[in-house]
Amino acid sequence: MKKSTLITELKGVGEKTQKLYAKLNIKTVGDLLADYPRDYETFAEPVKIAQAPREEAAAVYAAVTGILSEKRAGKLHILNLNVSDASGSLTLTFYNMPFLKKTLKRGGFYIFRGVIHRRGNAGVMEQPKIYSPEDYRKLTNRLIPRYSLTKGLTNQAIQKCVKQVLSLYDFGTEYYNQTILKKNNLIPEREAVETIHFPDDYDALIRARRRIVFDEFFSFLFLMRKNREFCEQLSNSHPMMETADTVRFLEQLPFPLTKAQEKVWKEIKEDLSSPCCMNRLIQGDVGSGKTILAVLALLMTAANGYQGALMAPTEVLAIQHYETITEYAGKYGLIFRPVLLVGSMSSKEKKQVYGQIASGEANLIIGTHALIQEKVQYASLALVVTDEQHRFGVRQREHLAGKGNTPHILVMSATPIPRTLAIILYGDLHISVIDEMPADRLPIKNCVVGTAYRPKAYKFIAGEVEKGRQVYVICPQIAGDEEDTEGSPVLENVVDYAEKLRNALPPGIQVAFLHGKMRPADKNRIMEEFAARSIDVLVSTTVIEVGINVPNATVMMVENAERFGLAQLHQLRGRVGRGKHQSYCIFVSGSEKKDTMERLEILNKSNDGFFIASQDLKLRGPGDLFGIRQSGEFSFRIGDIYSDASVLKQASDAVDELLQEDPELRQPENALLRVHLSETAADSVDFRTL
Repeated sequence: MKKSTLITELKGVGEKTQKLYAKLNIKTVGDLLADYPRDYETFAEPVKIAQAPREEAAAVYAAVTGILSEKRAGKLHILNLNVSDASGSLTLTFYNMPFLKKTLKRGGFYIFRGVIHRRGNAGVMEQPKIYSPEDYRKLTNRLIPRYSLTKGLTNQAIQKCVKQVLSLYDFGTEYYNQTILKKNNLIPEREAVETIHFPDDYDALIRARRRIVFDEFFSFLFLMRKNREFCEQLSNSHPMMETADTVRFLEQLPFPLTKAQEKVWKEIKEDLSSPCCMNRLIQGDVGSGKTILAVLALLMTAANGYQGALMAPTEVLAIQHYETITEYAGKYGLIFRPVLLVGSMSSKEKKQVYGQIASGEANLIIGTHALIQEKVQYASLALVVTDEQHRFGVRQREHLAGKGNTPHILVMSATPIPRTLAIILYGDLHISVIDEMPADRLPIKNCVVGTAYRPKAYKFIAGEVEKGRQVYVICPQIAGDEEDTEGSPVLENVVDYAEKLRNALPPGIQVAFLHGKMRPADKNRIMEEFAARSIDVLVSTTVIEVGINVPNATVMMVENAERFGLAQLHQLRGRVGRGKHQSYCIFVSGSEKKDTMERLEILNKSNDGFFIASQDLKLRGPGDLFGIRQSGEFSFRIGDIYSDASVLKQASDAVDELLQEDPELRQPENALLRVHLSETAADSVDFRTL
């Protein structure tokens, strides 16, 4: 059995089950093995009620002493039981489980497992799982994998399939040479994959995860180094000089550039006129003024008689950029002749734009990834401005070079990464940092609260909408059929939460939801309606992290904030505070554990993305294996640049040493690694041509 074997080859996976796996983007056994557990359940020995920790999963061995109350709230049946042991008592709350009145015998002893919340001086365990002592004993002191699920597919079913694959899968020979394995203390790939799914203990899990994280970083960094090599060989085939156009534009702007912006603009001008092709990253906090620098670079390009392209991650943002630059062109007399190119345009509209691009009539092309498709032929493309969602790889550069272009590349990133990590991760780019905010920006007001604060938050949201403002609410899950880990705080989901808000807010308030699994046309429609103020409150996953600019939005509320990295929460916060009105961010934590609240408090105290990123780096240790969601362009499955910073450094050193000794991977001991890299990174660079 190989990586490409379809999962339909597995026993028990028919057409119906295959469709369920497809919802999780699992089509082959390779996809299944790479779908690592999202976390693990540990079943510790039961504890006395008085000693049970609050706000985290625990098991107690207790007797049922009686029914406290039973009631209905709409369609919801609520049953409250009292249980006790020699040390104290506990209230158990069950929803829609009326049969438990007969199943649980008064005076009977059971093991109840769940999260105990404080309610005044009392403790309440909601919807606990119930075990007999014999059944619970079979689970104790084991790490049981929990996978991301979809409705109709159970955790047990996935475990069964993974075990089946592991018994039949051909891992082949280890691809790292012995020097890399020993120097970096890496266990074999087979052992790592088997252990990450079914670890014997926590130490084994740490070793397995470390090997897989190293693999992710190594492949990514190797690609970046090869990209740098490629870029350093490119001479500037579009040399430019500064013209009066950019000077006049700066003089007419109603605001001066900050000193940080001036410094970066100087670096861009030097790049565009140097002997080598520009390959630069502008790293700046949300709202620090990266876009105006991109416009200046594109204006310098147009003034020198060339074409420039601006790529956005979403159609909505591409349209917003187009409208803004068209307005600038009219207002300040800029020489831009802009066109818009996005996927949703009709064939007739696209054909017309293709003609304008090919003839050179258009000197600024704004759009999505449609800009680099085969049908687009440029007359003289000299500069591509992109963002962190569209990093240009070697293949894309070669694709454009094949059309007679070797364009300058300017990448914009709002992901605040500490400089030490940025140098490793962006090794193929020259880095410019905008570490200063424009003087007219109103600081966002923040608060970190528990779930009990929600009624006040809803009242505040209603007040902002009444003033004509708009609101974002972020949830970590798309729908309620993504099963939560037993005993963990409830994760809010976009679909149900939107309904909850419709019921909680005044009738006239328009609530809509948005998530990444919606059809592109539906996503664009929702974002357009929000931008046009037809929607007051947008409930979304982190899909809105980049891709929409709504200055009228003044409130960002993040549910289950404890599930996100600080850098990502700061990134989300950047969706508000873009207009003239005071903006607010409410971080709602599903856990009120001391260390969780302390971590979130950093956001309460600072709006500086680079400071927050550095604190994230300090706080996130190797113990944070799972549970904190991250984002950004890197898309590592389980690697985390903060908690795994030491592994990232090791992988970087290993790549540098390997390339120094065997730059083309031609030595026999690196032959398997060359094949492995060609498979893992083939979409970006063809290692088989090395």
